[in-house]
Amino acid sequence: MADPGVHAIVSEQRQLLNLAYRLLGSLADAEDVLQETYARWYALSPDQRDTIESPGAWLTRVAGRICLDLLGSARVRRERYVGEWIPEPLPDRAEWGGGPDPADRVTLDESVTMAFLVVLEQMTPAERVSFVLHDVYRFPFAEVADIVGRSPAACRQLATSARRRIRASRRDEIPAARQADVVRDFKQAWEAQDIQALIALLDPAAVMVADGGGQVGTVLKPVEGREQIARYLIGIGKIAPDLTIIARTVNGRPGLVATLRGVAVTVAAFEVENDQITRIWAVRNPEKLKPWRAAGQDQD
Repeated sequence: MADPGVHAIVSEQRQLLNLAYRLLGSLADAEDVLQETYARWYALSPDQRDTIESPGAWLTRVAGRICLDLLGSARVRRERYVGEWIPEPLPDRAEWGGGPDPADRVTLDESVTMAFLVVLEQMTPAERVSFVLHDVYRFPFAEVADIVGRSPAACRQLATSARRRIRASRRDEIPAARQADVVRDFKQAWEAQDIQALIALLDPAAVMVADGGGQVGTVLKPVEGREQIARYLIGIGKIAPDLTIIARTVNGRPGLVATLRGVAVTVAAFEVENDQITRIWAVRNPEKLKPWRAAGQDQD
């Protein structure tokens, strides 16, 4: 009889990677979870695998538990992280080019926007797992409870708490097409070193967060206020005049990529409200830019 695990790998791999990325905010960690999940499947004896009615459900439970453990240890690791930690940005391969990559298998929808992932980062591991499994993947709380190790009622409460966090962070974001216009105008103002145009495009209370991971130079604390952000960006333009800024989709939303001699060195995601930029997340950590650096980089 054919090993049901072969079919499970083919049919469940994409969902498991999508789930792990949303739970961990890291494509590299999600890939590790995928490998560990299948390693545990093949560590079972053939007789043990035969008793599992739904290999897909089994794989999801195992992946969810691994993610829950990693989220707990991640909090300790991030206390030692140099500067701010931002989720790993994902390219849209339709416009970025390049060959097959794990990023191709992550669906770019509302649940992977940078704003959404940043809010997930503020949740406890149990909140995050309960919310993502139930609200994003529609798992019943009885199954969520089996993964989280709490009662269905407790998981329902965790998801409710997480939902409140999401609602509290909601912004009246403009349509993607209009957001693309704002980001394009921002790109042009930055390239022109026009500080007044940059200030006009930024909300008065705008915040910029950068993630260099201690591997490259960048600001270690959030830059707050549109004048401060504009001055910081103008300064970057002066010390790195050879940067090329490209408009690209970042986690399903209009963003920018800065390249130096054809290599991506910064990926920026934006939150836009009322035609002004309220948040900028700039990822410079080279480890988080591997999907961008591996891709073909046709410039505008």
